[in-house]
Amino acid sequence: MTKAPAYQRVLLKVSGEALMGSRDYGLDNEVVSRIAHDVRDVMAMGVQVCLVIGGGNIFRGVSGAASGMERAQADYIGMLATVMNALAMQNALERVGVPTRVQSAIPMSTVCEPYIRRRAERHMEKGRVVIFAAGTGNPFFTTDTAAALRATEMGCDALLKGTQVDGVYSADPRKDASATRYDELSYLEVLARDLSVMDASAISLARENGLPIIVFNIHAAGAFAQVMRAEGRFTRIVEVK
Repeated sequence: MTKAPAYQRVLLKVSGEALMGSRDYGLDNEVVSRIAHDVRDVMAMGVQVCLVIGGGNIFRGVSGAASGMERAQADYIGMLATVMNALAMQNALERVGVPTRVQSAIPMSTVCEPYIRRRAERHMEKGRVVIFAAGTGNPFFTTDTAAALRATEMGCDALLKGTQVDGVYSADPRKDASATRYDELSYLEVLARDLSVMDASAISLARENGLPIIVFNIHAAGAFAQVMRAEGRFTRIVEVK
């Protein structure tokens, strides 16, 4: 008997870098397609899914600012990069039979809908995936913060952060073989130890709203569905009582 999902409505945050695969820049279509299949499998479990996708595979506002560009302008360029990724993911999802809508915090009605909270909720109730693009629509806020914000607005049961490794570690395990992996952390532990899983604004927003954060390896095929059944390897960030 298939185990019932642990959550009924979730937001999946995928970094732009995750979409590069082994490339140095841009999109790896095989990676995008595999993630689309994983989302489809979770939808088949009866779970409502929405996504936030970063834009670091195309442009990072912080990097642009570091090279001399005005930070606000650089962040707006980064927001446009997230729209490009969202449209690519929409195409991949619809190719595997998952109806999808893209909603952008920066209105661009030719290619996607504007962000309207109640419309997004209605899409999800009808079995559509909603991809939230352009971050919060404001400079100086990351797509991690946008993910925590949208997950809270949508009343999600959890925010899932798909990363390059299978949870939160004390250091980058790809560079430090002695790094310790955590099964569970509190929001305050993440902030106090300065663990680079999400920025402080996102962690604080999740804590204020009691939103669990689940960190897992987005590159492991089927890991999304496993996490939804509370199986496999992942780290939970919750309010430890």
